[in-house]
Amino acid sequence: MNGSFRERSIVFVGFMGVGKTTVGKLVANKLYRSFVDIDREIEKEYELPTTEIFKQIGEKAFREKEKNIINNYVNQKLKVISVGGGAFLQEEVRDACINNCIVFHLDISWDSWKERLSILVDSRPVLQGKTIQEIESLFESRKATYSKHNSKLMTDNQSEEEIADSIINSLKLAWELYD
Repeated sequence: MNGSFRERSIVFVGFMGVGKTTVGKLVANKLYRSFVDIDREIEKEYELPTTEIFKQIGEKAFREKEKNIINNYVNQKLKVISVGGGAFLQEEVRDACINNCIVFHLDISWDSWKERLSILVDSRPVLQGKTIQEIESLFESRKATYSKHNSKLMTDNQSEEEIADSIINSLKLAWELYD
């Protein structure tokens, strides 16, 4: 990657509903960077919600589109990027993010996440029609997916504001060390 460590874009990964978009927007505002939500970018292109895109083009085509959009943004500087919960299933996406950006894994315990399920289920295609056991199994299996990161943060019992401030403090420390 050309340019300084300080100019690298910041990527948020983690399970759906963990707060990547909310925290990402806060971090972007505090650092005067532009925020990109990959799912929103895909929705804008198709002029449809993610659930409809999944139904119409299928998951495979969705993942391909997702990968192309992510590859476009990770090579840009000074962005804050939220990638969908399933994007990191693709090795090519993981490598592109790690090689070009600073990747934060927002983690959460199952018990804390489970409390959010009712507000998430309608807007998340991969949750639809699944039992609570199947969702927990997906939650646990995805943990390994997010293991490639520069920094991991447990979000349990923290407000979005606290999480964002914690991330910014760790970034400022890293910038001092690397630049």
